[in-house]
Amino acid sequence: MKQRHTILNNIQDNPTTTVLIVGGGVNGISAFRELAAQGIDVLLVEKSDFCSGSSAASSHMLHGGLRYLENGEFRLVREALHERNLMLQNAPHYAHPLPTTIPIFSWFSGMLNAPLKFLDLLNSPSERGALVIKLGLTFYDWFVRNDTPMPQHKFASRGAALRKRPHLNPNVVATATYYDAWMPSPERICMELIDDAEAMHTNAFALNYMALDSADGNTVTIRDMMTDETYSITPQVVINAAGPWIDFANTALQNTQQYIGGTKGSHLVVDNPALHEATQGHEMFFENNDGRITLFFPLEDRVLMGTTDIPIENPDDAVCTPEEEAYILELVNKVFPSINVNSDQIVYRFSGVRPLPHMDANSPGQISRDHSIKIDEPNNAIKFPVYSMVSGKWTTYRAFGEQTVDKVLQRLGIARKVSTQNMRIGGGKDYPIDQDEQQIWITDLAEETRLPTERIAELFKRYGTRAAYVAAFIAGAPGDTPLTHAPSYSTREVIFIAQDEKVMRLLDFAQRRSLLAMLGKLTPELINELAEVLGQALKWSPEQQHAEIDHTQTMLREKHGMDL
Repeated sequence: MKQRHTILNNIQDNPTTTVLIVGGGVNGISAFRELAAQGIDVLLVEKSDFCSGSSAASSHMLHGGLRYLENGEFRLVREALHERNLMLQNAPHYAHPLPTTIPIFSWFSGMLNAPLKFLDLLNSPSERGALVIKLGLTFYDWFVRNDTPMPQHKFASRGAALRKRPHLNPNVVATATYYDAWMPSPERICMELIDDAEAMHTNAFALNYMALDSADGNTVTIRDMMTDETYSITPQVVINAAGPWIDFANTALQNTQQYIGGTKGSHLVVDNPALHEATQGHEMFFENNDGRITLFFPLEDRVLMGTTDIPIENPDDAVCTPEEEAYILELVNKVFPSINVNSDQIVYRFSGVRPLPHMDANSPGQISRDHSIKIDEPNNAIKFPVYSMVSGKWTTYRAFGEQTVDKVLQRLGIARKVSTQNMRIGGGKDYPIDQDEQQIWITDLAEETRLPTERIAELFKRYGTRAAYVAAFIAGAPGDTPLTHAPSYSTREVIFIAQDEKVMRLLDFAQRRSLLAMLGKLTPELINELAEVLGQALKWSPEQQHAEIDHTQTMLREKHGMDL
């Protein structure tokens, strides 16, 4: 990836760019890659770390949105299912099929949900029964009947379901199982998209910890959050991809339109081996009596569960509350009542804001999940158009980026040169799908680098074929040792990621370049050890190391409920 000092020198020497993107979540990064692929000069700025806002607070799902059918959002579901299948193809190292089982507690509930919503006679969600779920899954399968690598849905009777899962609530009338997909590490997908984009075009640059400050006339001022220095940029077009902060960014761009009406979604990660075993590798996807959706599934040796759907005004205030925690745990206990799941088992909490469109709705669940592009033309205050990417979900990020950039290309009078539809991502390039081929790939790299086969297998699982670069760096100098407090990582692996993936802070590595924080694996001792290794890689002073340790512990306590 391009180094920060190189990018800043380029900005000072040439402050003009064709497109400035504000926001380094998955939507902004998608537009960034689309533009780079077309050979368009583009600068992306993100006020915090990449993929640190809504994109990091997802349920880790790549799905069509089964419940969106009830709101009549058929176009979105069809598009999402198509994009889900593309992700399985283009990022096989980070996108995996996920069998999903729905415990069903009634046969006929919810049959009038959709028509009553249409007639504005239903003000809140309600539970869906087996017949409604059967209809939805039939649509789900039909939308991708010629475009899916996965089986169609199946129903199991109460008796069969209880034989398969003895801990399942005996009040179920049936279960339904269908396939979606999931991603263990969304943040790593974002980093590889950035890496790919910067490699495509010499004038494609991405900067984290660089905030939009103000705009006037032809000029946008951005501020380095690490040094407080400011830089002036003259763009032809601005894409506002700030997610739930879109309205805040537009205010800095002298635009007072309200586009966002976000809702907060909170999640928990728990250490409960019995619950982990009971999932049998499936996502459990179900609803409360009030119709709100909850899910949980295994994430390595933990279980990830969520989510809530609560209106919120300021996305900076998003944090998982005790009330949300109790709500999620209650619903998990509804599915497996004989398994004790409690707050003492929570190792990590996270919360983010869905950048949903501002609209009047009777309940958060009725707000459209579809994305749109709002265009504000030049005016007396600013001389460039602003394209705001409103809403969007992880599964459809590529399509949303493509649609946004197509509008920008049309304005610029430039024809699209390349489609990203079948473009492999990062470590998904030349990825061996067959297990025998994977073993050959691992064995060959072990022989080439003289690293243990088990170590290469670990790197391959973590980075896909990009493991070849990591392994070559590790083998390129003596002295590599496992971390004392996280032995699955080594010192030179951490140094490689720090230097190659735009790491600026300790939390960037602990929380977004790895799953150490989310899995609850961070201890004070490991934080100190990481600070020392990162400090060596990034040339931190002892004072900076101590400041990073304090900042990391404070953020993990206050935002994620970790006991450090």
